[in-house]
Amino acid sequence: MNMNQRSVLRDGRWRRRVLCVAWLSSALSGCALIHHDTTPYTEIAPEQINLADDIHLARDGWPAARWWTRYGDEQLDALIDQALANAPTMVIARTRVAQARSDVELVSAGTGLQVVALALLDREHVSANGFLGPFAQNEPALGLTGPWYTEGVVGLGASLNVDLWGKQRAQVAASLGVSNARLAETSAVELEISADVAQLYYGIQTTYQLIDLLNELHETAEFAVQAHEARAARGLEARTLLEEARAQQLAVERQIVSAQTQIKQFRESMRALVGAGPDGLPAIEPVALPRSQAALPPALSYELLARRPDLQAMRWYVESSFDRIDAAKAAFYPSFDIKAFFGVNALHLADLFTHASQQINLIPGLYLPIFDGGRLNANLGGAREGSNLLIEQYNQAVLNAVRDVAQTGSRLQALDAQTELQKQRIESIAFTRDSVEAHYQRGLTSRLAALQARQPVIAEQVALLELRGQMLSQEIALTKALGGGYRAAAPVELKPR
Repeated sequence: MNMNQRSVLRDGRWRRRVLCVAWLSSALSGCALIHHDTTPYTEIAPEQINLADDIHLARDGWPAARWWTRYGDEQLDALIDQALANAPTMVIARTRVAQARSDVELVSAGTGLQVVALALLDREHVSANGFLGPFAQNEPALGLTGPWYTEGVVGLGASLNVDLWGKQRAQVAASLGVSNARLAETSAVELEISADVAQLYYGIQTTYQLIDLLNELHETAEFAVQAHEARAARGLEARTLLEEARAQQLAVERQIVSAQTQIKQFRESMRALVGAGPDGLPAIEPVALPRSQAALPPALSYELLARRPDLQAMRWYVESSFDRIDAAKAAFYPSFDIKAFFGVNALHLADLFTHASQQINLIPGLYLPIFDGGRLNANLGGAREGSNLLIEQYNQAVLNAVRDVAQTGSRLQALDAQTELQKQRIESIAFTRDSVEAHYQRGLTSRLAALQARQPVIAEQVALLELRGQMLSQEIALTKALGGGYRAAAPVELKPR
């Protein structure tokens, strides 16, 4: 080999190296630039997830699963079970979960190998002035039978996206996050329905007892009307007392009608909540109100986050937004895919399935996002701002959850103190009633006076009943605020990216 040949060889190697380096440099620098990416917001500090020191109840602890069974009421158990099975809101929640799972399957399907079978028949007139101009001639000796051809293609096509930078993995993770959020939302709907059913049920039971007390009050008012009517007829007293007694009787009757209407409204609300037809709601028999069993844990902190299904759902949405940010960042880098075809291809159908018509294509592809008009940066910015918005919504939801627990706990404290004071008040007023009753038994006063002495006691018993009803309502609200026995097996940990 002479010097000139060696020089040419060295020049050729040098050119190939330069081209290779240039190609690698283009590939590495070919990705679009991230012009701006804001700092992710932070989640709420743990010291803000707690109650004031002066809020506490006689019992402590978290609600248990199926918390409503602690009241030992079979009617309530049956109503809540019926609601959880048939309520339209539950059907909607389950449908949203199924939809999210389908979305996960759809996104996951795009990450694997795609294979399709294809068949193509093309009857074509070749242009003599086009790229295939020579084939427009009819020269059988040269293998040209134009200008008409019937091309056939049969085979298998395949494609595979190589996820070098984790874009597809991030998209799958984002869809899984949404699916997990929908599952937590289903638990939140279950808690909402069970609490609403319990509230309505004990609203009905409280009103039943209110009607019983009003009936007692009506009996005394009715006897008073009869007594004053008889005395007025004999001229022993003015008719004014009779009209006052009748007005009191009518007021009590109006309260009874109002209470009966309230029960009907409660039943209709219950029927709509349960999803029952006109005759689908069983009769609700009166039962005694249960004793208060409200309990408040000594500390909340991160345990509240794990026990509130709505907060867990929001955490999953936030985590999903982080995965969408990862996918948006990965879109800035080169993407790589491989396409392949194996089959037969012929200009004449008679030659289609011959050995000479076999065709194999293997096409690796590299795509470099260089100029995109700002689309990738806009996509990243939207993903980041959407994530920050979710973080702030989550932080506010946590503060609202702590507020709900604190307010409900303080109301229960106050109601408990008011109930004890009301019981003492009834005892004091009952002393006067018992004294007048004793005078009546000895013949020292009239039956009218004895019955009228019962009225203040009954009125105070109505006030006590209202307090007990409010305590039950707030106890159920506290159970709901504490998550109703829900507990995430592995609470999601937020890791902003």
